[in-house]
Amino acid sequence: MTFLCKSTILLNMKKNITLLAVLLSLSLASYGQKIPVDTIFANYYKATGGEKLWDSIKTYTLKQSFAAPGSTPYDADISVSIPENAMYKSKTIMRRSFIYGVKDKEGWIKVPIGSKLDVRDLSPAEQTNMRYEIYDLLVPFKDYDDRGFVATTVGQETLNKVLTNQVELQGKEIKYNLWFDAKTGLLVRKKETMAGVETTTDLSNYVKSKYGILYPTKLVEINTVDKKAVTITSTLDINKSIAEELFVR
Repeated sequence: MTFLCKSTILLNMKKNITLLAVLLSLSLASYGQKIPVDTIFANYYKATGGEKLWDSIKTYTLKQSFAAPGSTPYDADISVSIPENAMYKSKTIMRRSFIYGVKDKEGWIKVPIGSKLDVRDLSPAEQTNMRYEIYDLLVPFKDYDDRGFVATTVGQETLNKVLTNQVELQGKEIKYNLWFDAKTGLLVRKKETMAGVETTTDLSNYVKSKYGILYPTKLVEINTVDKKAVTITSTLDINKSIAEELFVR
């Protein structure tokens, strides 16, 4: 083998080593850009009023209006006690109110029949869904570790020209994918996967509640079953007194 050939081989080897080093550096840099999940969550709490306020939430009430093309609009009144793991929800459609409740291991629905209410058991799946809603209607990642969720940073993604940090939150029966505005820290999209159904919600129009935290007053929700966009407007009150009878079957 001539000296020239050996030199060429060595040069190519050096080029390959240099290329591998560059690719490895890019890979490590890309990995290094992943922000820890607790930092992303802390940035959200900071952007919306501070973790101290969030940690002091015991009860909340939520008034929501639902509208979708080709569907009858309806309203919902929701009351939640986090320490009691209890939730009351009244859905009013065409002047008829259907009342749902969960507390401890019980779950029920009160159906209006004439001037009376017929009380029935909620199915186990419906009860599970409502218990997740206790937190989901605020933020699904509150106390996530204590509730048995595992959180992982997925990476960065651009949504509607906005750079976001995506987090995956995996629970026993449910999984959330959450997108946070990288600049403001606010949650702008969440995708819930449960029982084979995906529900994607875009969150916007954040305003400050009387309690002091910011919350999204407009949500646009679509799932893989109905495939119809539902616009939800919300009004939130925190730590107001809630009548105990709301959580009685």
